[in-house]
Amino acid sequence: MIGHAGDEVAADGVAGFAVDLMERLGAPGAGLAVALENLFPPLPSEVILPLAGFTAGQGRMSLLAAIVWTTLGSVAGALVLYWVGALIGRDRVRSLAARLPLVKLSDLDRTEEWFARHGTKAVLVGRMIPIFRSLISVPAGVQRMPVPTFLGLTALGSLIWNATFVLAGYALGDNWHTVEGFVGTYAKGVLAVAVLAAAGFVAVRLAGSRRAGSERVRG
Repeated sequence: MIGHAGDEVAADGVAGFAVDLMERLGAPGAGLAVALENLFPPLPSEVILPLAGFTAGQGRMSLLAAIVWTTLGSVAGALVLYWVGALIGRDRVRSLAARLPLVKLSDLDRTEEWFARHGTKAVLVGRMIPIFRSLISVPAGVQRMPVPTFLGLTALGSLIWNATFVLAGYALGDNWHTVEGFVGTYAKGVLAVAVLAAAGFVAVRLAGSRRAGSERVRG
C-alpha cells in the first residue's frame, strides 16, 4: 500500500481503486485514474492528483511522470466526452431543448453564439473549474470545435490544474489529503453559483410566462 495515507484512501472505495491503479502501474496508473475521473465524477481528482504527488515524494514514481501521465489521462477522458457531444450532435440537442419546459430555442441560439465567440476560453478555463471540468468537453463536441484546438486547450488547462495539485501533494507529504478540503470548498462555491444562476433563469422565465398570460387574458 502507499503508506499510511494510502491506507486511509483505500478505505474510501472508489478512491481506493485509484490507489490500487497507482500501486500496480505507477504513473500510468495515475493517468488512467484521472481519465476515468473525467468520465465518472465520483472518482475525485482532488484525491487522485495530490496522492500522485505524495507517491512521487515517496520515490515510487517521478514527479515529472506524475504530471505528464495525469495530463495525458485528462486529455484522453476529455476526448471521449468530446466525441459523445459530437455523436449527440446539434440537431438532437435542439430537438431535446424544444421539449424542455421553460427553455426556448432562442436560448440555445444565444448559447451557441456565445460558444462560437468564447468557446476557446471556455474550454481552457473550464478545465480548472470543478463540476464543469468534464462537462465542458460535451458542448465542444456538439459544436465540432476543431479537434487540434480542443486537444491543445484541454492539454494546457489540464496541465495547469494537474500540476498544481500534484505539486501540492508532493510538497505537503503526509498532509496531502488536506488539499481535498480546499477543493471541496471551491467546488461548493461553484455549485452554489450554478444553482443560483439556474434558479434566477427559472424565476425570470416564469415571470415572463405569467406576464404573457395576463396580457392574453386582457387582450
